[in-house]
Amino acid sequence: QVQLVESGGGLVQPGGSRRLSCAASGFTFSSYAMSWYRQAPGKERDWVARITTNGIGTTYADSVKGRFTISRDNAENTVYLQMNSLKPEDTAVYYCRGVVRGTIYWGKGTLVTVSS
Repeated sequence: QVQLVESGGGLVQPGGSRRLSCAASGFTFSSYAMSWYRQAPGKERDWVARITTNGIGTTYADSVKGRFTISRDNAENTVYLQMNSLKPEDTAVYYCRGVVRGTIYWGKGTLVTVSS
């Protein structure tokens, strides 16, 4: 079955960097666009970034544009989120999402805490 497993979260100081990974299995990864979302404490889950099947097309939420980079390795069935210049307001659980044959799949998320 489809599985998405995020990793790479942790505690980061303001201004620091972190790279998140999402390992996918159970479907033909290279055939589907992938996205990252995040949910801050007490808030709704928000879209962060999206990447096309071949990795060439990327889009970002305004709040992360210029600081975050989404990428993918189709040989490794993994999508990444490189986060730079992190701010306290980036603190959230980060989720990987894929829509496979019309069904939305989510990972369980990985917590990123930005704090000094």
